[in-house]
Amino acid sequence: MSYSVGEVASFAGVTVRTLHHYDEIGLLRPGARSAAGHRRYDDADLDRLQRILFYRELGFPLDEVAVLLDDPDIDPQAHLRRQHQLLADRIERLQKMAAAVERAMEARKMGVNLTPEEKFEVFGDADPDQYQEEVEQRWGNTEAYRESQRRAASYTKEDWKRILAEGEDINNRFVALMGAGTPAESEAAMDLAEEHRQWISRNHYECGHEMHTCLGRMYVSDHRFTENFDKAGPGLAVYLRDAILANAERHGHEVSDA
Repeated sequence: MSYSVGEVASFAGVTVRTLHHYDEIGLLRPGARSAAGHRRYDDADLDRLQRILFYRELGFPLDEVAVLLDDPDIDPQAHLRRQHQLLADRIERLQKMAAAVERAMEARKMGVNLTPEEKFEVFGDADPDQYQEEVEQRWGNTEAYRESQRRAASYTKEDWKRILAEGEDINNRFVALMGAGTPAESEAAMDLAEEHRQWISRNHYECGHEMHTCLGRMYVSDHRFTENFDKAGPGLAVYLRDAILANAERHGHEVSDA
């Protein structure tokens, strides 16, 4: 069974001119000619063309493709194994690229005005969008959420680095108080809890004492928050909650045991 150059061009999705060029440079010479001298391609030629187009798709220049295909030490089975590995590597790279694009799309959706590179520089391995869908479901209709979105949309990389550094400093000072044996109900701990509340209000949304106490309880009831705070110091989530509740009471807000 043999095929004309036009048929092969149609099969492979290439131009007749491309096939002529491959023939001229010795990359793919058809196995036969018709009585009239026209090129005729057999199944072996089609197999070689498939490998050529595969390597071209991966970006190999034609001279390297020729070396790969004409290496006497590489049999057809080895070519298939090589192609499979190259495809697997490319799929992995593309998946990483797709994930980066998705994160960028989500960042724009939530208003974080950062490129993927800037986000990595600011947040490292932490993904600020990880719980975005859950956040929208729980608080998407609140004014606090909308205010947070508006503010986030205006923040630059330097703004986020400052905000995170301030939050980390507050956490570290809470850890220092714990290490010194200072009670969560002490003036020092309550003052720092008030600073924490004002940090939220200044950078994210207006956080009154009632909302602050809700956050404090969530830091303990939701293991994800607990684990994150306790990275700075074991027990920080509970200590922070207790200091927040004590600070709210100090400012005249009734705090239930719920």
